[in-house]
Amino acid sequence: MTLTPGCSTPPASLLALAVATAIGLLAVPARAQTTVNADDAQITALDRVEVTATPIPGTLIDADLLPYTVQTANADDIARSQAGNLTDFLLREMNGVDTNEVQGSPFQTDLTFRGFRASALPGASQGVSVYLDGVRMNEPFADIVSWDMMPEAAIRSVALMPGSNPLFGPNTLGGALAFTTQSGLTAPGLRADLSVGSGARKRLDASYGYAGPDGLHAFVAATGFDENGWRDASAGRLGTVFGKFGRQGERTDWDVSLLHGRSRLVGNGLLPSFRYTDAGTEPGLYEADRAAVYTSPDLTRNRNTLLTGQFDHRFDERTALHVLAYYRQGRRDTVNGDINDDYEDFVDDCADGYAADGTPLEAGCTVARADADALHSGVLNTTQMRQHAEGVALNLSRQAGAHALSIGATYDRNRVRYRQYAQDAFVQDDRSVVADPDEGRAFFSGVDGHSSTLGLFAADNWELSEATHVSGALRWNRVAVANTLSTGDDGVLPRERFVFAKANPSLGITQRLGGGVTAFASASQNSRAPTAIELGCADPEQPCRLPTGLQADPRLEQIVSRTYELGLRWNPSPAQALNASLYRADNRDDILFLRAPNTQQGYFDNVGRTRYQGADLSYRGSHGALRWFAGYSYLDATYRSVGELLSGERSVALRPGTRIAGLPRNTLKLGVEWQALAQLVLGADLRAVSRRVASGNEDGLVEDPEDGEAPARHDLSTGGYALLDLHGTWELADGLSLYLRINNVFDRRYETYAAIAEDLFPGGALARPQDAAVEDGPSRFVAPGAPRQYQVGLRWRF
Repeated sequence: MTLTPGCSTPPASLLALAVATAIGLLAVPARAQTTVNADDAQITALDRVEVTATPIPGTLIDADLLPYTVQTANADDIARSQAGNLTDFLLREMNGVDTNEVQGSPFQTDLTFRGFRASALPGASQGVSVYLDGVRMNEPFADIVSWDMMPEAAIRSVALMPGSNPLFGPNTLGGALAFTTQSGLTAPGLRADLSVGSGARKRLDASYGYAGPDGLHAFVAATGFDENGWRDASAGRLGTVFGKFGRQGERTDWDVSLLHGRSRLVGNGLLPSFRYTDAGTEPGLYEADRAAVYTSPDLTRNRNTLLTGQFDHRFDERTALHVLAYYRQGRRDTVNGDINDDYEDFVDDCADGYAADGTPLEAGCTVARADADALHSGVLNTTQMRQHAEGVALNLSRQAGAHALSIGATYDRNRVRYRQYAQDAFVQDDRSVVADPDEGRAFFSGVDGHSSTLGLFAADNWELSEATHVSGALRWNRVAVANTLSTGDDGVLPRERFVFAKANPSLGITQRLGGGVTAFASASQNSRAPTAIELGCADPEQPCRLPTGLQADPRLEQIVSRTYELGLRWNPSPAQALNASLYRADNRDDILFLRAPNTQQGYFDNVGRTRYQGADLSYRGSHGALRWFAGYSYLDATYRSVGELLSGERSVALRPGTRIAGLPRNTLKLGVEWQALAQLVLGADLRAVSRRVASGNEDGLVEDPEDGEAPARHDLSTGGYALLDLHGTWELADGLSLYLRINNVFDRRYETYAAIAEDLFPGGALARPQDAAVEDGPSRFVAPGAPRQYQVGLRWRF
């Protein structure tokens, strides 16, 4: 993995054409020169960025002209890192990337880049677009990213591009990730990777590529994964299959690919830590056993199919056409065991317990002791989601003197059908939730939604001189969302329709200063329209269950993000690259999920302004037998408006400068590899992360003070931590190698997220006021970090 360095200078006209796309057009294989020609049978990430971009097949690219820093990696970098999966690789190797383990499953990651999310969790405010061979992988319903459905055995390259560049399409507020896949031309022959690890983890990746006569090529890849997990009741498994067939000609290229995946993943969520009561602080379940779960099950079943076709034609040396079309269908079924809202009300109302004669000791308690055992303490919430999406993109590029022009259009539409059901249940001694067989599954809420997005874009790059390039772009989007909602109480509600339109510009400049130094600056704007889940759960008077109980549709405003960035790149030699950048991203009408008071439910609402600003600094190099990387990120993520943030039982008072929860301010990543012998490579990685503000504790309070009561302040932030990982590879024979990775070598205990909520399992057992009084008080819930883990595997290439 590397930051794209500069390289030898291609003809100026082609350089201008490349920059005209202004889309951070990905990279070439890392640690290689960044000039690539499609005629060399190298289909680069430029060719397959995303359906709303301006791919220019067959042109030469000098990444040093891009007005922002692009981080890239290829398949060899990913394999060499021995990362557990793609998100693990991004966390380790890419500056500005962070993850948390809210779900506890390695394939249900909540990933952030400069504070913006590409998350597998419905309800999270998404801001990073993810593309695979030009197709946007953020799902229509909640804009989530199903990382478990990515064809990891087929990935050829990845590029991470910052900013709210409009040419990456709507919803790209903080950046874009573009993945490309292999073909028979780029990965001929047979490859296999078999590994085992902690938690009974087993994984197999295999692929075969064929390059035939007349440019014909074929490729197939598969991944299988199975584990018990390191936490209780956290087994997961998945499988993906990917195939591609196409032909590369002198002027025309085409290919068709098919991806299918299935998964069954268990995510265990947050675990209660310290409880704050009138008597003081009491340790929670996390202190007793960090592998425990709060309630179970928390099961997600995914199934996804993606069919993609691409066509490239070069009319002449200065004119190219790119066409992309795709069809996607998916289903997601979930089963979540939770505390029943009625039982939580019972615990709150009757917390003081009962007298010897069975009389409630609290005036508000209306449940007789004799009836308490019959209350349903749990509920099984099940959801069913079905979605279909299709789209097409056209883009024409033309070099005209000192101007490189690119124009295009995209059209995407999708259909979503969602249903949520609830069944009364009982919580068992092990905190699992089992349905009451005498109670039927009741319909709770649903939505039938349609949306369509039309985009028109144009870009121009003006070559002022060989050293100076100015690029500008404009994209207009029109998003139409139509929902038909239904609830168990009200039946089918009237159909509602919302239309959002916005024109978004970008402008950038690069200036070569000599000596391998390039200065750059850019300004860009993009917008994100509310998703069906956000529009369907936007009424504080009718809150819904996270992730997706849907109610009436008050209008939400679309988010508008403006990003300003400036920086320097220094490439004194092909073996060294230093990058430094300063950035500021201002969001207007950010959409957050707010917890409604006195319930586990909530709603989405626009929250004034937020700001994500900071600095990234990285240095990568090699000398002799050593290779190294150092990256530092500073992020100041704050609210910029006066307001109120509802979080559980808390009403957090916001003011300009209040920190956003869950995002570390400082992150340091260090890595080194040593070629100890001709057949042996040893490496070490260090990642240090500063504290994260706890959700619900943004203002430093644990609970809302009573009238006339002085507020009690406690800092519930997660502690900072540093993790050391070791890895090594031994080449046993030509094409056959053995590798080993040990994560968290010193078995450091750490947390990656924290939030304030009510713990109904004091001491690990369900609160039962009918047996004894329950100590009231808020608790600090945390996402436990994984303990020491190992992975050992064999990699074969033939």
